[in-house]
Amino acid sequence: MNKTWLSVIIAAVFEVGWVIGLKHASGIFEWGATVIAIIVSFTLMIGASRFLPVGTVYAVFVGLGTAGTVLAEIIIFGAPVQMEKMLLIAVLLLGVIGLKMLSKDKKKEVA
Repeated sequence: MNKTWLSVIIAAVFEVGWVIGLKHASGIFEWGATVIAIIVSFTLMIGASRFLPVGTVYAVFVGLGTAGTVLAEIIIFGAPVQMEKMLLIAVLLLGVIGLKMLSKDKKKEVA
């Protein structure tokens, strides 16, 4: 995995953070962290789209963010586990992995 794909994964982690922040933030610190997570998330995603196909970057970003948000809600906030939901997340992640495997870098990554 190269640095560009790693930045997409990190962007998705920050996406999970800001989505949770939008729902659960109550104080100035939480809102500040949410805004920072939004900025970092989109900066990394936009940067990655300079080297990878935009549609693939966005699909991977959203897919990983969705799966991460659902898992965070279950692990951190005690949301109920539904087997149907877990199956659909697995299908989503298989699609994201498939897109990543089929994508080609647009240009050489700058070190």
